[in-house]
Amino acid sequence: MQDAQFDVHAELEERHWWFTARRRIVRRLLTLLIPPDALVIDIGCGTGANIASLVPPYRGLGVDPSKAALDRAKRRFPSAEFIHGEAPAALGERFTEGDALLMLDVLEHVADDRGLLDRITSTARRGAVLLVTVPAGPELWSPHDEAFGHHRRYTLQAFRELWQGRPLSPWLCSYYCSRLYPIIRIVRLWTAFRGRSAGREGTDFRLPPRPLNRFLEWLFAGEGAKLEAALRRRLAHGPLEESPPYRRGSSLIAVLRKD
Repeated sequence: MQDAQFDVHAELEERHWWFTARRRIVRRLLTLLIPPDALVIDIGCGTGANIASLVPPYRGLGVDPSKAALDRAKRRFPSAEFIHGEAPAALGERFTEGDALLMLDVLEHVADDRGLLDRITSTARRGAVLLVTVPAGPELWSPHDEAFGHHRRYTLQAFRELWQGRPLSPWLCSYYCSRLYPIIRIVRLWTAFRGRSAGREGTDFRLPPRPLNRFLEWLFAGEGAKLEAALRRRLAHGPLEESPPYRRGSSLIAVLRKD
């Protein structure tokens, strides 16, 4: 990502339906996984709104290799701590204190996504929770992905293969942003045909009118109930392989625990 895209994030991530709904879903799942005052480390925290939204009840630590992004985060969110560099190396021994590790739309930015996940997994403490999201659906590839420096969009199978053979137990793996998939599919087809995005700075992000923005947030965030129910079942009965709560969506979400 470049400065222009970080500016879009910093301006919109506290209001745009996509960011606000995703944070509501993440918070809902975390409440089942870790107690208040646990340390949450946001890997690839960008301009900071995700980790800042979790403080309190959690202690928040964000890390990102972009100094430009962290400068914006530090100015806007003094309640969280931010460290410049690449995880896990930039955090040293503090990384092993993390109770939950967030990677929210990070892996698609990394050429060697498996290598990064290996470094995170090998350094995380036993029992730590990883909550990972990525963009889904190669058919949704568009100028938006190119503007953000994405290397790929994932299928469900490709996403699952990331942790196969690694000391990670899957407690939840599903598509999400499912209810809005048909609309997103149409927008991406149109922008791919035109060769340019529908929003600002090469992205599809622009703030809709307030009533529409609230409706879209409500619709997307409402998927959290089904995801929470699936996670509750698996916490009660073990990390069983079963059909994902949502079979299609513009993104994927996983909850993993280090064995």
